[in-house]
Amino acid sequence: MLVEALIATNIVTAGGLALALYRLAIYRARRRQRNLLSRWPIPRVPAGDIAPILTAGPLGPMPASEIVAFPNYRVPGGISDLETWVLCNLARHARLIFEFGTATGKTTYLLARNAPADARVVTLTLDPRADRYREDAGDDARAKRAALAESLQEFTYRRTAAAAKITQLLGDSKAFDETPYAGRCDLVFVDASHARSYVESDSRKALGMVRPGGTVLWHDYAGPRHAPGVYDALNQLARELPLRHIEGTMLVAYRKPAASS
Repeated sequence: MLVEALIATNIVTAGGLALALYRLAIYRARRRQRNLLSRWPIPRVPAGDIAPILTAGPLGPMPASEIVAFPNYRVPGGISDLETWVLCNLARHARLIFEFGTATGKTTYLLARNAPADARVVTLTLDPRADRYREDAGDDARAKRAALAESLQEFTYRRTAAAAKITQLLGDSKAFDETPYAGRCDLVFVDASHARSYVESDSRKALGMVRPGGTVLWHDYAGPRHAPGVYDALNQLARELPLRHIEGTMLVAYRKPAASS
């Protein structure tokens, strides 16, 4: 009986120790993932706050917000179906769209398919055969690996009718001269390297390229452990501009004020 009691006591003690260690691990994880269970610095808003067409009623999205799309199934670097819906609805009235980060070209294709017939979609991706990835001190090494892995030579939109509306640029976005697009773009989508130095550089250029009344969207705002460079760079930018995190997505949006009359 004494031996059985000692064994039972040890089991209880070990169980308590395991539970304590588990709780400590959770606590440390929460400390590392700042704001994991609380609000992130950029305010979260319904998609309808970004554009009325994205307002959902009691039965869900309006039929008027229907888009041409196909699912995000096994797409490297792809965006979710909800994010696609947001982006493509914004593209429906955009005449000039610029995309930082082509990846597979699926999003590029859908932007072109949903944009007006006379629209132009310009997309930029790194050519690893000719361009050097310009890593800065402090950049996350994982971001470099991901960016190189998603720098492709074949794209979904190739050999489709939508390709006629698409201009493919190859080059490093830090070396890209954005001045020909200054103040002209209706929609700019930033979804290239997640390294902080790249997000900051792409963001500066995007903000200069968007026209008054136009929109800039960033992808991969999902906390410091998902893409720390995106999270930190956008939180810093939000101190200067009224950025909004679209609920249910990893998208952050900025609507440039319309020019005063």
